[in-house]
Amino acid sequence: MSTDILGLDTSVDNGLLRLTFNRPTRLNAVTAKSLNAVADALESKADDPLVAAAVLTGTGRAFCTGADLGSEDTSRPPSAMTIDAANRAVAAIRAFPRPVVGAVNGPAAGVGVSLALACDLTVATESSYFLLAFTKVGLMPDGGATALVAASIGRARALKMALLAERLPAPEALAAGLIADVYPDAEFVDSVDTLARGMASGPSQAYCWTKNAVNDATLIQLGSAFARERKGQLDLLASADFEEGLAAFLEKRAAVFSGVA
Repeated sequence: MSTDILGLDTSVDNGLLRLTFNRPTRLNAVTAKSLNAVADALESKADDPLVAAAVLTGTGRAFCTGADLGSEDTSRPPSAMTIDAANRAVAAIRAFPRPVVGAVNGPAAGVGVSLALACDLTVATESSYFLLAFTKVGLMPDGGATALVAASIGRARALKMALLAERLPAPEALAAGLIADVYPDAEFVDSVDTLARGMASGPSQAYCWTKNAVNDATLIQLGSAFARERKGQLDLLASADFEEGLAAFLEKRAAVFSGVA
C-alpha cells in the first residue's frame, strides 16, 4: 500500500521498500518535513523481516533538485532544520541494514546529490545529471556531500564540482566513478526493477556486512562532514552573499556577490 507522507510516497512490494519523492511541480525539491519522512520510513523498516532492499527515486522529470529555496520565508534567515533533516536522511540511508538503490530518474542537484550518493548502488538515466549548485547562491555543499563526493571521485574532481557548480552528466558521472551504472531512459524503470528485485532476493546478511564494511572504510569522515558543513552553512545562511544569492535565484538573474560576511 502506498502512503503519501509530506511529499514522499512509500510502499512495500514483495520485499522492496520504495521511497519516491512526489513533488513533481517543484522538481522534487525537498523540505525538512520530506527529508525527515525519508529517515522515518527507513528507520521504521530497519528491522522488518519483510523488507529485503529499498529503492529511492523521484516522480516526474527529476530525482531531487535540492532544498526548496522558493518556499523559504525570505524575511528571516533560514533555520538549521533543513540541514539537520538532510543529515538525518543521509545517515538513515547509510545505516539501513539492507541494500538501498538510488534510482536517479532525472536531475540530482544540491542535497539531492547527497541523497543519491548515500545509497549503496546509485544508477541513473542517460539524460540525468549531478549538480552541486550551492556556490551559485553563496552556500556550501551539505548533507554530507563533501565526504560522499570526494570518497567517490577524489579531492580534485570533488572540488571542481563544488567550487565551479559544474553539471556532471550521468555518463560522465559513471566514467568518473561517482555512480554505479547508467541505463537508457526508455529502459530505466525495468532495469531498476530487475536490479532491486535481484538485491531483494539475495543474501541479505552478506549484503549488510558488505555494505557496512565498504562504507566504514570509505566514509569515515561522514559524521565529521555533517558537523563541518552544518557550522559553515549556518554562517553562510546569515551572510550578505546568501541574501543576494537567494534574491537572484528567486528573481531568475545572476547574483552579484560582495564577499561580505
